[in-house]
Amino acid sequence: METQILIIEDEPNVAAFISQGLQESGYKVFVAYDGTNGLELLKQKEIDLVVLDIILPGIDGREVAQNIRSLGYENLPIIMLTALGTTENIVKGLDAGADDYLVKPFKFKELLARIRARTRKKGVLGNTIHKLTIEDLELDIDAKIVKRAGVEINLTSTEFRLLEYLLKNKNRVSTRINILESVWDINFNMGTNVVDVYVNYLRNKIDKKHDTKLIHTVIGMGYVIKSE
Repeated sequence: METQILIIEDEPNVAAFISQGLQESGYKVFVAYDGTNGLELLKQKEIDLVVLDIILPGIDGREVAQNIRSLGYENLPIIMLTALGTTENIVKGLDAGADDYLVKPFKFKELLARIRARTRKKGVLGNTIHKLTIEDLELDIDAKIVKRAGVEINLTSTEFRLLEYLLKNKNRVSTRINILESVWDINFNMGTNVVDVYVNYLRNKIDKKHDTKLIHTVIGMGYVIKSE
């Protein structure tokens, strides 16, 4: 079955440009010009990925992403398009539920690469590892639950992916580039400090209330999760 993509973009020229390119690349495409119609299309069609503009009439892209997640589409990949490439705006988009972002103007081949990465990741099943642990921290991959000392910790989808990556590489230093490519599947603009922001988010939730710190900075290299 062909991959079905929903584009939510209020600029007709941009929507047509993306739609044509994706159709020529073998995807089935649906287009909505505002968030309300986009959410309705999502309910009606079997959508595999959403390309979502952040600036929309009515409800903006961040609210649309939040609505998508609240409707139960927890694993549906969302690539957010934004004209604002600052770390603050990127983090706001990711916090709202987006998996990736692309700053306008962009090259179509870059968007296509990110779509391919996201749809490939969706198709990778059969992982024999179901739980990851270190000390009293436990991550359940299937149930999407994280606990420390038996207490459940509420993480966003991005924080969960970052913690999962660190745990899969525990006791091994991961550079910022490693983390960007593995957690977000693509090279982010290295001028941003998105990785540092999310590591700090994790530290506040995972380590702050505990004497034993698990997430460590290796100066000049990156980050590692390990016992003290």
